[in-house]
Amino acid sequence: MAETVLDIKNLCKSFGGLKATDDVSLNLRKGEIHALIGPNGAGKSTLIGQIAGTIKHDSGTIRFDGQDIGSLGVTQRAQLGLGRTFQVSSLMPEFSALRNVMLALQARQGSSFRFWKPVMQDTALKDEAAAVLERVRLGSRMHVPSAELSHGERRQLEIAIALALRSKALLLDEPMAGMGPEGSKQLTVFLDALRHEVPVLLVEHDMDAVFALADRISVLVYGRVVANGTVAEIRSNALVREAYLGEAV
Repeated sequence: MAETVLDIKNLCKSFGGLKATDDVSLNLRKGEIHALIGPNGAGKSTLIGQIAGTIKHDSGTIRFDGQDIGSLGVTQRAQLGLGRTFQVSSLMPEFSALRNVMLALQARQGSSFRFWKPVMQDTALKDEAAAVLERVRLGSRMHVPSAELSHGERRQLEIAIALALRSKALLLDEPMAGMGPEGSKQLTVFLDALRHEVPVLLVEHDMDAVFALADRISVLVYGRVVANGTVAEIRSNALVREAYLGEAV
């Protein structure tokens, strides 16, 4: 069995009387895409927030790369290699794809952004940023402002930034949101290859993409994992088919 990179056990989070995360346990292994699915309001974003560090959990443990990260902040978790992309892009829209990746490299090296102009003349930094963009198939688009990239290309750029930060695992929050069929297909092909570089915990509503990509799927309903398994096991699960996939059983 592949090495576990992210291990969540008995995680709980309540907001007043609402249990947003109810004793959740799941893990992410090297070389895989583990999809997290569920209806709106199931608690997926709250769970991802707890893993990333934007929301503090009430109880349970979150271990990443063998270390308990439950008490660490967002920046500390990112420095350890936990990368995240968002439903709403957090890119610098006026900067080119190259500059966005260079910012990430500069941050990783601990450099000050006050010295941006000299940094733009740093050939080694430019070359490393260009190499990362080639890895995510954006080499030919490196000088395009991120605001002018397609939705799918912006997702790839966000992943390039995570790779530049040397992420050891990625939390992807609905990367297909707002895409048409062709864009979703292209991003699915890209993510399928990405798993070999970095494992992915994927939150996604596009079930075609989930079934095409996922090695394992966890189904979240009202904050609780009601099923976990392979695509075939989830497809054949009567509870999931009735409650989430909308199929008669």
